[in-house]
Amino acid sequence: MTRPHPLILPYGTAAVAQAAAMICAGGLVAVPTETVYGLAADATDAQAVAGIYAAKGRPSFNPLIVHVADIAAAERIAVFDADARALAAAFWPGPLTLVLPVRSDSGIAALVTAGLDTIAIRVPQHRAMQALIAASGRPLAAPSANASGGISPTTAAHVAASLGGNVPLILDDGATEAGLESTIVAGRTVLRPGPVTAELLLSQLPGEGRGPGGEVAVTKGDGPHDRPPTGPRPSPGACGYGARAA
Repeated sequence: MTRPHPLILPYGTAAVAQAAAMICAGGLVAVPTETVYGLAADATDAQAVAGIYAAKGRPSFNPLIVHVADIAAAERIAVFDADARALAAAFWPGPLTLVLPVRSDSGIAALVTAGLDTIAIRVPQHRAMQALIAASGRPLAAPSANASGGISPTTAAHVAASLGGNVPLILDDGATEAGLESTIVAGRTVLRPGPVTAELLLSQLPGEGRGPGGEVAVTKGDGPHDRPPTGPRPSPGACGYGARAA
């Protein structure tokens, strides 16, 4: 039986430590990012990831975005090409998600990628998500913290109203800045528009994002990562598993 109401803790050192302990125990935590509030779990723990799908009522064929501390952590999970490195250097930390080939030794639970050979990954800017990643030492799978098909939450109250006791703990750090999910890019195709526009992407790509004939090479598309929100060896955190592939 689920709790009727989640525990909402104001952002701070003690709250982050409690949230990290819950992540390490295989639980779920709602946490703000610069885009919307996310429903976070340890991306290396298949059972924890299954809990995200269950809490949201989200189909398990929808892959999840993985949040990591920095580019180095991302490169231990995914294979970067020149375009990806250019975009990461320009827009990380920030509201850009890159869809890249997943490394065979990433340690990421297969349920995160929904069986695909690619992974959606980003480095968030928000202090609360970064603090939770650091304190837990885990890469965090985190779609938006709302029931599937609902409006993405921009406050802790929105999360509580949508998920109720399906999320035991919410880190409250006020309203999110963007209020819009991250831009998702695969190669030079925008799978989901967001705060980082196609024009901004073009400005940072080699060759100014243009093909050999001068045509614009950033296109809009759709795919398995374009759905409603939506292995590293991390530094030892509260979970103390820095030696284990994550």
